Amino acid sequence: MSFEKSVMNQSPQSAATLAVDAGHGVLANGLRERLAEYVTLSKPRIGTMVLVSVAVGFTVATEQGFDLRTLCAALFGIGLSAAASSILNQWYERETDARMVRTANRPLPAGRVSEGEALRMGVALAVVSTIWLAATVNLMTAVLTLATCVMYVGVYTPLKPVTAACTTIGAVPGAMPLVLGWTAATGELSYGALVLFAILYVWQFPHFLAIAWIYQDQYRGAGLKMLPADGQRPALVGLVAVAHAMVLLPVTLWARSLGLAGDAYALTAIILGCWYLLATVRFASEPNVQTARRLLWTSLAHLPMLLAALTIDHVRLMR
Repeated sequence: MSFEKSVMNQSPQSAATLAVDAGHGVLANGLRERLAEYVTLSKPRIGTMVLVSVAVGFTVATEQGFDLRTLCAALFGIGLSAAASSILNQWYERETDARMVRTANRPLPAGRVSEGEALRMGVALAVVSTIWLAATVNLMTAVLTLATCVMYVGVYTPLKPVTAACTTIGAVPGAMPLVLGWTAATGELSYGALVLFAILYVWQFPHFLAIAWIYQDQYRGAGLKMLPADGQRPALVGLVAVAHAMVLLPVTLWARSLGLAGDAYALTAIILGCWYLLATVRFASEPNVQTARRLLWTSLAHLPMLLAALTIDHVRLMR
């Protein structure tokens, strides 16, 4: 039986013990192995979605004279910050991660990367990101990117074991990539940036509530207070998901009213929004792991298609 399978068959507590014991004193050796652990710490799938959102925000903010050099500089700097946020988050939550089956084999709780090494790497990436963005993009984007990292690691992460309201706060840095793309292109905040922020902010709630439902036992065992793991308002989870899916419909259409996109985008947003809403209604009416997984996959399909429609229709209008 492989180490990973052994971990998955244990309780959260025993999985934590197994992961730590197996990794104790066995830091990844060799350049290839260490690079692989660094990549794992940076959560590349999340980072990729962040960069896609930045590119969308940059494109939608551009009316003429697309600046590819600035976009590439922004993607590099914000990508460094996204990696820093993921690394510092895992450094902070290393003990919590060790108590959950789904995270016990991450590089830090498994002992393949040392705590000090991860901390130094995370801080260094955040500093380099800030300097790079200030020098090659603009100061506003540099400051907002750093603030996003600080809020995610320094505010949202410590609140997870304290209050179920952490999701409301954590959705703020989660909604910033589109805004960072906008400021990278324009150097300023405007109503357009607010619209993009609102879309991503509201979208996150059904998405993360689905994840929290699927892993609620592990969250509860690790002492996290996220809904529904707090155990106080389980029936509220579905209602909150439905409410945010309902709000998301007019919020996505706000982009059309500001002229960021046209009717093709609006029609797509309505269809996708109704699909997302239907998934939340099914989850609310019959909350279980199966409906939560359907909602999760719907959310993962909804956002890329919505952003693609927004980008394509915006480019069409600008021609």
